[in-house]
Amino acid sequence: MAPGLASTAALLLAAILGSLCLVALSEDEELENLRFVRRAQDAPLVSRYNYIVIGGGTSGCPLAATLSEHSRVLLLERGGLPYRNMSNQQHFTDALADTSPASPAQRFISEDGVVNARARVLGGGSCLNAGFYTRASNDYVRAAGWDARLVNSSYRWVERALVFRPDVPPWQAALRDALLEAGVTPDNGFTFDHVTGTKIGGTIFDSSGQRHTAADFLRHARPGGLTVLLYATVSRILFRQQEGAPYPVAYGVVFADPLGVQHRVYLKDGGKNEVILSAGTLGSPQLLMLSGVGPQAHLEAHGIQVLVDQPMVGQGVADNPMNSVFIPSPVPVALSLVQVVGITRSGSFIEGVSGSEFGIPVSDGARRLQRTPEALQRAAEAMRRLDRRAFRGGFILEKILGPVSSGHIELRSTDPRANPVVTFNYFQEKEDLDRCVHGIETIERVIQSQAFSNFTYANASVESIFTDSANFPVNLLPRHANDSRTPEQYCKDTVMTIWHYHGGCQVGAVVDDDYRVFGVQRLRVIDSSTFKYSPGTNPQATVMMLGRYMGVKIQAERWRN
Repeated sequence: MAPGLASTAALLLAAILGSLCLVALSEDEELENLRFVRRAQDAPLVSRYNYIVIGGGTSGCPLAATLSEHSRVLLLERGGLPYRNMSNQQHFTDALADTSPASPAQRFISEDGVVNARARVLGGGSCLNAGFYTRASNDYVRAAGWDARLVNSSYRWVERALVFRPDVPPWQAALRDALLEAGVTPDNGFTFDHVTGTKIGGTIFDSSGQRHTAADFLRHARPGGLTVLLYATVSRILFRQQEGAPYPVAYGVVFADPLGVQHRVYLKDGGKNEVILSAGTLGSPQLLMLSGVGPQAHLEAHGIQVLVDQPMVGQGVADNPMNSVFIPSPVPVALSLVQVVGITRSGSFIEGVSGSEFGIPVSDGARRLQRTPEALQRAAEAMRRLDRRAFRGGFILEKILGPVSSGHIELRSTDPRANPVVTFNYFQEKEDLDRCVHGIETIERVIQSQAFSNFTYANASVESIFTDSANFPVNLLPRHANDSRTPEQYCKDTVMTIWHYHGGCQVGAVVDDDYRVFGVQRLRVIDSSTFKYSPGTNPQATVMMLGRYMGVKIQAERWRN
């Protein structure tokens, strides 16, 4: 769909949080350098591997690289390389503004009316996010039942490969000091750890502004141990009844190349070989359902033969709601993505992004969205007020812990390329709304702080700043006619995504503690769809860690007997 007024406005902030990497090489040249990477149409019609990993994203890449150390691994990615026609953080709008069928960011709109995107590129969400790197809390690790020593070594493996300490510009430094002045203490300095207070985290952008992604892990794969196929769209996992096996056994997958040719990949003989889903929060439950594992009535409604009636597939899907406030600045502000975070005791996380290259014109097509004339006039006036200041300033963002509210994923069709129907139920639970309100109140104190005063207009009230931000349409939800909004209403009216959605194949509901899918054999799910809550303030560090962690564990299981 063409960007509408809401999605265009959402892109204004989304642009700050998303970017892709730039390498001055064509895809053909890059493929020459990566001999283990091929296009799907160049693959044989039939092949065999020890492990088939579906999804070359934030977890799939480190998982496949690790498994390749002692096995033959096939990694199937539905998108292309993260190095073509993409840019560093100075040109961050490219991916999310691209709505073409081949875009690395496949846009979808949840049933809640929030514009969102899912990755369609080798490296997954690490190619699209704001680059912030921070670990999960110790409590999160304990609750997950993970081996703390292996977790720490897996995080360190990730950090050696692609994590950097950011250079903190004045706007981010002021945000840090303002958070401390607002009571988000103590000052934890630079750390990867998730601890209460204010800190500077890591980044996957290097000192030149170049993005590093999960695809970088593949360069550490064993030569001859890994094959990566691009533009490979998996349509289903193959199962069979095997003598002596109590459940259906996964033995391969079917995928289509861009020409529509169907390919089959089988597991080699041997009970330790496996299919592993790492297709993400939307992709993994979607592929389970397309393969006959899911809620019986829903699968039958789509004409899918039911292999395992598993009503929890697609359930417990959640997205951490994010709200933002644009703070116009009287002085020029350098571009910066997320570097500083305030971890409050009330369960909200405060971050910020800044820069002066925010201007995105609203097209005539965008203005044709179904809105009342009054709402359009209010939005246009808010844009004009911001435009007079050239969008100079930054956004302060608030995201909540958890969340407690959750929804579900359902199939829209049997086309594996189509987005499923997604409902997140933002703020359905009062606990989430209370946390958002606490976050908004913290942002108000930040704006009013002495530490942030150089980056705010002296005559701009907090009320006017929030009113302008509220009038800027960032979703497809109905707008309210009055300017008098409570913090609760602000949270609901201005809710956006920060792309931290998760669930749908949760541990204990769909997979066991070793990420094996209940009711079948030789199939695991290893990605963010297994999470009940989002880890830390930003999940990418833990999703990468999980890929490495489980790769090491699976290898150990393979050679134990």
